[in-house]
Amino acid sequence: MHPYTVSLFGALLACLLASAAANDRLHLTPDDDADLAAGVSAYEARDVARAAAAFRKAAERNQRTAQFNLAVMYFAGDGVAVDPQAGLHWLRKAADNGMPRAQHALALLFDRGEHVPKSVAQATEWYRKAAEQGWRDAQVNLATQYFLGRGTVRDLAQAARWYEKAAEQGDEGACYIVASMYERGDGVAIDLPLAYYWYAQASSLGDRTAELKAREILAKLRGN
Repeated sequence: MHPYTVSLFGALLACLLASAAANDRLHLTPDDDADLAAGVSAYEARDVARAAAAFRKAAERNQRTAQFNLAVMYFAGDGVAVDPQAGLHWLRKAADNGMPRAQHALALLFDRGEHVPKSVAQATEWYRKAAEQGWRDAQVNLATQYFLGRGTVRDLAQAARWYEKAAEQGDEGACYIVASMYERGDGVAIDLPLAYYWYAQASSLGDRTAELKAREILAKLRGN
């Protein structure tokens, strides 16, 4: 059975099994900040202690990418001693400063109850902030919150809206989900041409079950 059939619980599982520790990768685009650029160069040279020091300088000047990077290093103990509370401090700073990647990472922490009290309502709000800035994974997770009524009222129309936004950015699972919603009329009017389109998109991204579904819908459209 395809993981996105039968109430689409696979999307929720994908959300909850994702790494919550700031996606455990640094953001290595230096932006226009000398300390951040120095930190990136040092990190790429694996001089992690010097990288952490440079990121801290930029972070203390409220540079959000440096705040995110410093958070990741504290969570991982990379160049600094492991300190989840320091990691959470800098992650919140980056999220409050509008960095969508940090907002999504913070949402995951609230969703799982890691380093913060578990709160699906807080998770939903942080997913929303990141989703509204176009962060694809947050769009998928926000859609799932709406689909299941986690941290918000159940709203299939909003679920379809956010799955489709993620699908437009090439998320394979979202393509399949929104196709099934158009096929069944979940939160949207039944629209077999759109269902076919999104199944075909999922198929083009490697989903073999979607390829079969696309053929099935195409046969219906042709009256076979």
